Amino acid sequence: MNERKGIYGALSGRVGRWVVLAVWIAVAVLLNMLWPGINERETNNATDLSDQYPSVQAAQVAEREFPSDGGQAALLVWNRSGGLSEDDLKAIAQLTESLESEPLPEQKGVLPLHKLPAPARQSLLSEDGSTLVLPVTFAEGVGTDGLKEDVKLLKQRIGSVVGNDPFAVQTGTADLSARVTGPVGIAIDAGALFQNADVSLLIATVVLVLVILLLIYRSPILALIPIAAVGFAYMVISPVLGTMADRGWITADAQGISIMTVLLFGAGTDYCLFLITRFRQCLTETADKKAALRAALSDSSGAIAMSGLTVVLSLFTLLLAQYGAYHRFAVPFGVAILIMGIASLTLVPALLGIIGRASFFPFVPRTPEMEEERARRKNKPVKPHKKKKDSVIGRVVTERPWTVVIASLIVLGGLAAASSQIRFTYDLLSSFPSDMESVEGFDAIASGFTPGELAPVQVMVDTEGRENDLADRLAKLPFVANVTEPEKGAQNENITLYSIKLNVNPYSNEAMDDIAELRRTAEASLTDAGASSSGDQVWIGGQTATQTDTRAATNRDTDLVIPVVIGLIAILLLAYLRSVVATVYLIATVVLSYFSALGLGWLILHHVMGQDAIQGAIPLYAFVFLVALGEDYNIFMISSIWSKSRRLPLKQAIREGVGETGTVITSAGVILAGTFAVLATLPIQVLVQFGVVTALGVLLDTFIVRPFLVPSITRLLGRAAFWPGRAPQPDAQENTPQDPPGSEAPALR
Repeated sequence: MNERKGIYGALSGRVGRWVVLAVWIAVAVLLNMLWPGINERETNNATDLSDQYPSVQAAQVAEREFPSDGGQAALLVWNRSGGLSEDDLKAIAQLTESLESEPLPEQKGVLPLHKLPAPARQSLLSEDGSTLVLPVTFAEGVGTDGLKEDVKLLKQRIGSVVGNDPFAVQTGTADLSARVTGPVGIAIDAGALFQNADVSLLIATVVLVLVILLLIYRSPILALIPIAAVGFAYMVISPVLGTMADRGWITADAQGISIMTVLLFGAGTDYCLFLITRFRQCLTETADKKAALRAALSDSSGAIAMSGLTVVLSLFTLLLAQYGAYHRFAVPFGVAILIMGIASLTLVPALLGIIGRASFFPFVPRTPEMEEERARRKNKPVKPHKKKKDSVIGRVVTERPWTVVIASLIVLGGLAAASSQIRFTYDLLSSFPSDMESVEGFDAIASGFTPGELAPVQVMVDTEGRENDLADRLAKLPFVANVTEPEKGAQNENITLYSIKLNVNPYSNEAMDDIAELRRTAEASLTDAGASSSGDQVWIGGQTATQTDTRAATNRDTDLVIPVVIGLIAILLLAYLRSVVATVYLIATVVLSYFSALGLGWLILHHVMGQDAIQGAIPLYAFVFLVALGEDYNIFMISSIWSKSRRLPLKQAIREGVGETGTVITSAGVILAGTFAVLATLPIQVLVQFGVVTALGVLLDTFIVRPFLVPSITRLLGRAAFWPGRAPQPDAQENTPQDPPGSEAPALR
């Protein structure tokens, strides 16, 4: 067995292993003492769109010309099924008087209901009299925590005025109920969901990984080693990212940090298992645990480093994205995997070197000689050493490669075809549970008023002082329910604002498609009035316009990032394998697996879980993760086949490579899929969808692509799989199958 010195010797040496452990402990403790953790710097209100997008430009114009419309709006929705009584309206008027005389700390304004005469109050009710929407605005720039505290004080004020808690009353009943919705209510609910997700995700992920490791390896010590390694890595990652956020280098997106936790435990455990499995195998070949560890490191470190580098660089491609949520994910994800990769190649070997064979207790791996000596000491008959059985899958893929390839392509291709049926949504509310306060408030508005009441569209035009008929044209559009009286700009009187309430859900795809028609209508009106025909005289703002730009940014980022990721992985694979042919089919199989995961995910989410559409961000997120992580397994298996092909016929190398890596990759895939599946337990639809799609993609890679499709293609290509790299010397009795589908390749002798 090759006993390399250098870094492998240092990691496995008596002193080196303790030094490595001490360094990790010291770094983890010091960083947590000196630097803030990433969870202390999380934010939920970071900007996603730059000022190059029309909705952002419209918001800037609105803030300058119509400052009274500024601030963050909370819509306080009052509801009583039989209609709000005069006493209800008096109590609400008393509340607005209280808020005006003693405003909340961050409050900016409130509709002065107490100053309106009774007929004016009645006119604010819905047509059936059941619902009233009371706007309360808060200062711009106030964070989610500040808004949450003010809304808490608002609810206390309401309780003291009304005399009971209308927020505890179910909406749509004969009793008076109240809900906070609108931008402020949505922001608070989103913050609460992700804040709770951090803790629950961490606990659920740790428990799941621990249970799976115990079930697979039946060794409590071994199960704890990856958990310990990931734990130490997280203790370093958290303050590193926290400091980067503290200095303004990154934005700690709460949703991104939640997913990062899952990725860390899933991918990190995989890297640990790649080394642990090889170490266990080496322990059956040599009695010297240090030599076994050096050999394990020598054999697996290249594949682990290459796998980690592939994931890190793929994640960093998100820096090319314009949409803020994607861009904010890149650095935390990439740094987390980078530090975890370092831990896998330093801390894990140190722990294995310290614990040695006891890591696998009670199923301690020993050499045949050690087993014989142990049996003699216990006066037990020596059991004959069992030669490792051939892998069943290894035999199948080498004996019937055509059948395997065709069957795999039929299954994966059929699932991939289903991805063309996916419907996408950019509706933020649709990702919330139906019993969330902001959703219930929106539903009450939608049932009493037009759905557009929740998020009016702002159409602003520079008339250049010319008369126009824009108000009439807008009112005639079939999707417009109401157009308010125009307002003149504060600094430029030629800029006019029309506030439009749609008759459809303002968060829907249908509403987003209508934004273009609103712009065309405004430009046509200005042109007919003799004003400039330039599009610079029209600005459209509001939540619907923002989501329209979000869709455009997402499509742009998807079209850019996906080819870059494929090209980057191709370069890395080509440098590592030195084979153009292998690089092509390895990438092709993972891309096929990705589309299959999207298709299968859609079938389950739509037909089983009853979801009408999936969030528009899912395809890009899923692609970056599945393609990068899927190549991990391919790299590990192909590395084994390539290594064995130097001394064995390729057919035998494939058979042994598939058998040797089968258990570890299956274990790693189950763990990674399980950790992503944890996301599906959260009450956040976007994370449920991401968890389902990525978990299914990992399982498809683990049970179809890696064990069947890739080795079968390698078998069919034979020595051509190495082109233009140096292929193994052909064996006289080795046969590269050129048989037609269904024929049986010659059996291995």
